[in-house]
Amino acid sequence: MSEDKARPSPAGQHPSVGLATGNLGDPGSSPAEQVLPRFLRLFGSGAPCTAKLGLVRDLSALLEAADTRWLLGATPALLQELVIVLSRYAAPLQWEPEGGRSPREDPSGAAGAERAAEVSLVFCNILAKVEEAKNLEGLDSAVTGSILCQVAGPIFICAVTHGAERPWTQPRSQCEAQELLNALLRVLEYKSIPEFLRGTCEDEHSWFVVEIQRPWLGDHLEKVLPPSLLLSDDYRVENKILGVQCLHHIIQNVPAAVLGQFNRVQVVYHALFNHLYSREAQLVQVVLLCILDVLPVLERAPQLSPKPRRVTASDKVLQLLLTHMEAESQLSLRRIYAKSLPAFVERLGIRIVHHLKRLQRVIVGYLEIPDGPEEAARIAMLETLKCTIEHAWPRMTCRLAVILKALLKMMWDVVTDRSTTPEPVKAILLQRATKCLLLLNHSSQGQVKVLLQGVYQNCENEHLKECLQQIQEDPVPSLSTEQLQRDVGQGDACFLNLEGKTPAF
Repeated sequence: MSEDKARPSPAGQHPSVGLATGNLGDPGSSPAEQVLPRFLRLFGSGAPCTAKLGLVRDLSALLEAADTRWLLGATPALLQELVIVLSRYAAPLQWEPEGGRSPREDPSGAAGAERAAEVSLVFCNILAKVEEAKNLEGLDSAVTGSILCQVAGPIFICAVTHGAERPWTQPRSQCEAQELLNALLRVLEYKSIPEFLRGTCEDEHSWFVVEIQRPWLGDHLEKVLPPSLLLSDDYRVENKILGVQCLHHIIQNVPAAVLGQFNRVQVVYHALFNHLYSREAQLVQVVLLCILDVLPVLERAPQLSPKPRRVTASDKVLQLLLTHMEAESQLSLRRIYAKSLPAFVERLGIRIVHHLKRLQRVIVGYLEIPDGPEEAARIAMLETLKCTIEHAWPRMTCRLAVILKALLKMMWDVVTDRSTTPEPVKAILLQRATKCLLLLNHSSQGQVKVLLQGVYQNCENEHLKECLQQIQEDPVPSLSTEQLQRDVGQGDACFLNLEGKTPAF
């Protein structure tokens, strides 16, 4: 038997395994029009993963060693086919969580990151040759332009897919993808990613959407809005968050008139409203931020009308939010709900009076319960109370006793707290509570000053007394004790110590 005759492959081994470990061809003797189709045939012949990875590495070495004009011998369509095949090979695999393992810990996830890194090297070598070709004398710029036109899109998708920290990436694949992205922008002579994206049509991925700013995003709305809505409805929480972030970016960067056409903004609102029933804190946080920007687009400015007031989308969102807040026990959700509440009060303005009964219960309930060293929920509730007093001050007098009890109890808890709450946080709580007391005093024509007079006289805590002193020094004229008992009520006035007989303070 001749030595040149091919030997049979070992049992169970694919014929391309041996080819993967050798050279695809000599770039000095084999033109690109022959080598690249041969690579594609071997790559698509059902070779095992190790053989394909070897083929990719061989191709990378071949491109690095080849002359610049060698690569230009391939047609742009052939290079596009090569780039698309390799992009699909490097794409993240579908992964389902089993046993609490993440893709980073799974062997298949590590192999996927290695594939992405090797493919990024191949693309970097292709772009390097194209960049060198731009400086060749006698070469028409249309040659390199046609190549870049065919390969820029798939290369960009591959780079941004693996360039950020994701479950399917690893440090090496991220580094190679970032170098690939920089090389692509350099070859295309773009200074930034948004500048590159303004002229592209590959805007269906969430990463693309957030990079396109006003006014160019409106031109691509029909392409980016449906995928963003689908992504926000995915079964994975991280994908839902990405989808909502895309919707938020669209709302912020597309004119309201365009969003209002064909009921687009109503569709976005209903998609976001359904997410408010979620128990995932991170998802609820991005949804509330987004829906606050959707409401001004969805609702017209309120106008005076003799007709009965119509329930608006803002009312529905606030009603649902207050319902969740009353029964919520998860600290992370309580903080997120509380932080978003002042913005809704500001949004409704004087119309907040329609929600005062339930809002009062929520404020009092949240002020009673500390939520950790940062006291984020309490601080947010004091801000909510301040906004409510500013907008609905005519309705505060009838609720004065309940609110004063809650504020005094919270202030006493703060000054007597011996836990790990930092002193600056305590100071913020006392400062904001004092501000609320001053606003209540103004809105009630000095009733708070009279009600707290006995408390101030018998207070033995210096920090609390300093706060109460600001109320007593408030120049607002105060009512007499008889008028106060008539307006507030005998029982509430006695509780707040008009006679100055409460030694607890």
